[in-house]
Amino acid sequence: MNKPYSTEDILAKTKIIAEHLSSAEQVRFYRQAEAKISANQKVQRLVDEIKKLQKESVNLQHFQKHEAYKQNEAKIDRLQAELNSIPVVQEFRQSQEEVNDFLQLMVNLMSKRVADEAERHPEPREQE
Repeated sequence: MNKPYSTEDILAKTKIIAEHLSSAEQVRFYRQAEAKISANQKVQRLVDEIKKLQKESVNLQHFQKHEAYKQNEAKIDRLQAELNSIPVVQEFRQSQEEVNDFLQLMVNLMSKRVADEAERHPEPREQE
């Protein structure tokens, strides 16, 4: 049976794995797309406007201003559609989805391997 790892050993290995994952093609592409989003003034203007309107919607809903709330939500929907039509935003969302899928695959793989190891080498039960 293998020698048990300490928490420090596991954290050190985790850091190495994280460094490897951060250099994966999907992560590099995501970071590039994120930088393009941050540098795009039109995108930032739309995001800021949507956030402002969302805050207004919360207040309108709180004070039960139903008609104004509906109008505000319609503005948000229009701005969101405009934002979603921008190619750099589409590229960013696609890369975000790919990174999430990649990371989920890694988590599932590690979880399965831990479960398989635990099954192959069960801990002895203490006598009560």
